[in-house]
Amino acid sequence: MGLGIAGQLANAGIEVLLLDRRSDSAEPNAIAERAIERLLDKSQPGLLHDDFAARISVGNIDDDLYRLADADWIAEAVVERLDVKRSLYRQIDGARKRGSIVTSNTSTIPISLLVADMSAKFREEFAITHFFNPVRFMRLLELVRGAETKQSVIDCLDQFCESQLGKGIVVCNDTPGFLGNRVGVFAIQTALHQAFAMGLKPETADAIFGRPMGIPKTGVFGLYDLIGIDLMGDVAKSLAEILPEGDAFHEVSAEIPTMKRMIEQGYLGNKGDKGGFYRSVVDGGVERETLDFSSFQYRMFDREKPTIAIDAERAKDFTLLLANSDSASLYAWNVLSSTLCYAASLVPDVNESLVAIDDAMKLGYNWIQGPFEMIDSIGVDNFVARLDAKSAAVPDFLRAAVGKSFYRVHNSQLQYLRMDGSFVDLQRTAGVRRFSELRQTLKPIVKNSSASYFPLPRDIGLVEFHSKANTLDGDSMQVLENAIAHATEKMRGLVIHNDAQHFSCGVNLESVLKHIESADFSGLDKFLDHFQQTCLSLRYSSIPVVAAPSGLSLGGGFEVVLHTDKVVFHANSVTGLVESLVGVVPGGGGVKETLYRWYEKHGDMQKAAWDTFMSIGYGKTATSPLLAAPMTMFRDGVDRFVMNRDRLLDQAIFEVEAIGVGYTSVRRGSLAMVGRDVWAEMSQWLEAAHHKGVLTPHDVTTGNQIAMIVTGGDVDAGTPMSEQELCDLERKAFLKLAKTDATKVRIEHMLKFGTPLRN
Repeated sequence: MGLGIAGQLANAGIEVLLLDRRSDSAEPNAIAERAIERLLDKSQPGLLHDDFAARISVGNIDDDLYRLADADWIAEAVVERLDVKRSLYRQIDGARKRGSIVTSNTSTIPISLLVADMSAKFREEFAITHFFNPVRFMRLLELVRGAETKQSVIDCLDQFCESQLGKGIVVCNDTPGFLGNRVGVFAIQTALHQAFAMGLKPETADAIFGRPMGIPKTGVFGLYDLIGIDLMGDVAKSLAEILPEGDAFHEVSAEIPTMKRMIEQGYLGNKGDKGGFYRSVVDGGVERETLDFSSFQYRMFDREKPTIAIDAERAKDFTLLLANSDSASLYAWNVLSSTLCYAASLVPDVNESLVAIDDAMKLGYNWIQGPFEMIDSIGVDNFVARLDAKSAAVPDFLRAAVGKSFYRVHNSQLQYLRMDGSFVDLQRTAGVRRFSELRQTLKPIVKNSSASYFPLPRDIGLVEFHSKANTLDGDSMQVLENAIAHATEKMRGLVIHNDAQHFSCGVNLESVLKHIESADFSGLDKFLDHFQQTCLSLRYSSIPVVAAPSGLSLGGGFEVVLHTDKVVFHANSVTGLVESLVGVVPGGGGVKETLYRWYEKHGDMQKAAWDTFMSIGYGKTATSPLLAAPMTMFRDGVDRFVMNRDRLLDQAIFEVEAIGVGYTSVRRGSLAMVGRDVWAEMSQWLEAAHHKGVLTPHDVTTGNQIAMIVTGGDVDAGTPMSEQELCDLERKAFLKLAKTDATKVRIEHMLKFGTPLRN
């Protein structure tokens, strides 16, 4: 965890000293140096750019503690042992400068115990900063003050970690487990115990306790496998040890015999060779298997999901899980009712504000809604009535909300309920604004199942995608087209943004597959043409258009981004045109736009054609704006990024207003295409790569179509082509590939397994 904190500080431009234990090897700093290598792991990089590793210097506690005299903030993240921490604090206090802040990353030990034998000055300048792992990607930071911690220390950490490190700050009382883990682990343990008590298969439980419920798709059994069955057991045991008697967590903390047997026999999850609740097998493809608890043998993974889970995920409405009386609905009710009541029981003793609890679960556990937002969705009165009907205990705060709701809009302002029954305005730090909250105070001008267009204050419009994974279809583009027309006439600018986990995962492949299966290629061409024309109208509207994406902006989603005047990225944005992985080409102007950008960068058309060919052919992606810049996905001097995704919307509005004065769009001229000879060279390169085993047969077919677009195809070198003519080539290539069986199979595989097929 200390490594992750150091990495995020380096991402923010801060010089960091990373100290670890002294190594027994000839190199005393070897442990810390090896840690830096882990930050550069490409599977989950801790740095926005590898060069940022130079901002971290290393040392060891035995030899280099004196260097703390230069530090303003000393963040301790050693093993969760009170004696070790106390011993280290005494050393730190002797080395640090007065006025420096010291914090612990503990998630279990109260401040009162940590600093019990420290000086009054040390206690005044000490707090807990509980980061969540991985630090770069997890948004929550729980900030805990002690009885003697100065307010200036809390204010400093709050402001710095929010604005510089990009964290959503939840200030917690010094109580066991704080907020995120207190509720999150309770929910996980409840889901686990209920599944075993009801005899549900792991697949069934995970199909419900996942995306349909508005929480990450791993589910409970998948999460245990991911983290480690033994480690998750230790987490539950540790939390049970520090919570008071009578806490409801004790009812779901007991070790389950089946899992005890799994641990004893080495079924530890993904980290072990044997697997866990699930395992992956390679037999002509990757398949999942599930451990059968009765035989203790693996069987085929059951892909059939309960209907209510499918309906709830498609509608993005978890309350549909509670609509029936079958075992799936009963499981959903048992898990949700227990978890939501537990969260309500924590007000006011653990935290006076329900907003803090909701934020902790959304930022720390990636829930779409917090517990109190979920109760509002169910309806407070309905929820309490169902609890009463089952003679279940109802927490005082929940009972106080009967006849009301936990959130309401009053005088165009979102408010939340306090314990005394009064409402107070929900106010965020200046510059922080979540559209999920602002949306509740607005009325859309245009809306359908895939997207909405809203008027923002100061005469700025906003388009929000809200389909499943925010994939784009005809409805999405229709709202965007209508928004451009309305905003051009009525607004000063347009923002494209949403608060979902991902901006857009691309064009809706299910819709594309339906066109292919019905051989409706004219309908597919019409959709692509509408997509292209809508993107071009973004570029050439008479008002500035700014995109503010976070998470994944891939395929068609990134094509929308590419056509805006300016982009405000979140620092962890993942971008790229990945259509080749499913056997098609970008068909919304993405090849065209990439070719223009490479030409504008190089001034060399042949080099631009080859760079575009390689980038799109390999489906290259960038995991940060800094890594996107060399691939022309991020324009230095034009686009920008922010560390905190809660600052995206305000920054986008600022950019619209900044470029709106005297704004006029500038049309691009034609490109002089490199023609048939370079197309032939690219085709030869593809065949050579295939013979080396680098590319599959359909990679070659797809690559040839990309080559056709970037060269202009069967034309003389120097033939001029406009943006529209390049868009026409994109559609031609897309349709040709869509008519092949190999592309159809690739799309089917992606929809079924979520991974590319190499055929």
